[in-house]
Amino acid sequence: MNKTERQLAITLELQRRKMLRAEDLAAQLETSVRTIYRDIQALSEAGVPIMGAPGHGYSLMEGYFLPPVSFTAEEAVSLLMGADFIEQRLDTEYAMEAKSAQRKIEAILPESVRDESTRVRETMRLLHTVEPLTRARVKTYLNQIRNAILDQRKISFMYLKKMPGTDGNRYNMREVSPYGLSLVQENWMLIARCDMRQDIRHFRLSRMTELSVLEDHFTLPPDFDLNSYRPPDDRNEHILIRAKPEIADKIMEALHFYMDAFEEQEEGVIFHFRVRYPEEILHYLLGWGGDIEVLEPESLRFRMQEVAKNILKHYLKHY
Repeated sequence: MNKTERQLAITLELQRRKMLRAEDLAAQLETSVRTIYRDIQALSEAGVPIMGAPGHGYSLMEGYFLPPVSFTAEEAVSLLMGADFIEQRLDTEYAMEAKSAQRKIEAILPESVRDESTRVRETMRLLHTVEPLTRARVKTYLNQIRNAILDQRKISFMYLKKMPGTDGNRYNMREVSPYGLSLVQENWMLIARCDMRQDIRHFRLSRMTELSVLEDHFTLPPDFDLNSYRPPDDRNEHILIRAKPEIADKIMEALHFYMDAFEEQEEGVIFHFRVRYPEEILHYLLGWGGDIEVLEPESLRFRMQEVAKNILKHYLKHY
């Protein structure tokens, strides 16, 4: 932190905390008390109205605010909760910057607005549903991948696929050119060109292990724009189910991404889904048990029958 940054930080901290000792500022800014004294003197000479109270510390003259920005309580909540979101969802480097931004925002708020924004924020809470160990690994990978994207360097990692390959193995090593990152339903996704598939693929960071940033560089295609990029829709298999009306809302909530249409009939609610392969939604269908019936395709009806028979065996063998 250079002198200019340090003096701005001192001013902002005095606005935020009302009264601070030189020792407290020195500890927070990781410098000496003598340096803080010199900075206070320089700020005073520059016209910043700093007052010193022996035995108590330093404070700013009432009514002095820097920079001259005015936020409503709602605007302050938006900014502060945005910083909360970044702290939780991004990597450690950005988490630290988000905390710093929060302190600066709080410092420039008039006390009445700061109190009101605090009261509003206490009525809302951001929850992270990802398991803690996985979350820690993902945050580490976020930092590495983000830097690899900026440096246009390839990465490699071991990836856990959703479905096993022809050899029955779900793990394989991938080498990719990382194009961008996207947060989708609490999961960070990497959009990258895969050397193995020779095409753009999506990889969930929580399924990665053994990540390495390589020395090899890549060139981002001039026509690739992350903000306008849309993955091709390859959900070409049709599934038809009948469900009891009382669980229709659960089905809509859980499988909205796959749902094409639904219609209410006397015998139940008919749902039309499009999937890449039935296994994508099989565990949902099994979870709803006798409240749903698969109508199409026949292969999925047979799969449901086989699973139901195996479940039944576990319970019948005890009688």
